[in-house]
Amino acid sequence: MTFRAVRVLKEAAVIAAEDTRHTLKLLNHFDIHVPLISYHEHNKDERGPEIIQRLLNGETIALVSDAGMPGISDPGVDLVRLAVMDGVPVVPLPGANAALTALIASGLDTNTFTFVGFLPKTNKHRREMLSKLSNHPYTLVFYEAPHRVRATLHEIKAAFGDRQATIARELTKKFEEFIRGDLDSIERHFVEHQPRGEFTLLVAGRPEGEKLAEEPDALAGLDVIQAVAELMNQGINKKDAIREVASQKGLPKRQVYQAVLDSDLV
Repeated sequence: MTFRAVRVLKEAAVIAAEDTRHTLKLLNHFDIHVPLISYHEHNKDERGPEIIQRLLNGETIALVSDAGMPGISDPGVDLVRLAVMDGVPVVPLPGANAALTALIASGLDTNTFTFVGFLPKTNKHRREMLSKLSNHPYTLVFYEAPHRVRATLHEIKAAFGDRQATIARELTKKFEEFIRGDLDSIERHFVEHQPRGEFTLLVAGRPEGEKLAEEPDALAGLDVIQAVAELMNQGINKKDAIREVASQKGLPKRQVYQAVLDSDLV
């Protein structure tokens, strides 16, 4: 919590919160006496326009989330969109964010990373996303609820193989903990220990030199441009996609590169 955030909350006409009872504890701690209204996933369609109208009338409204930063895997993103559409200034107040907080202490590559957040709820869509991400060369950052941690670890390992990973839980809180190792050892850890708290999962990208997951049936009927485009749609960068297509089709990499260059494929 920053001095600036405390000041802004004190100066706001009203504070919009996911759980007003939860936020009231924070306000009491900092001796902040500002009216609270609820804004969450289940009332955002109705409450959002009401908040925008109050903002257009000149009020200053502060938005807080139960944990982390509003707008990251959070319904605050919808309120920001409405505000931007109506020309209402949006002022971010940086604070603790689980993804970045976990990343910097993970021991994994921080130069280039991809934030995934929560995986889809349905088995089919979750498997499809993990299949696409399996060839991703950068550190991947997931969020997960405690009751889903074991299953998600198993699914990621099945899709990616046994890579280096870190799990962080209860970040910035009393029971903050980091579990580092490979996916296999971390999965075994949670067989012996009940997952508790909010979790951030970080998984290393596809190791350099590891063969890309092949989909010969999907690429066989495509020309080189279509094949490269298909792999890029799966999250593979252009350079690796060109190399893989050249390998699968038995062509010189330079020939595939030139064909892609001539096609203006982004």
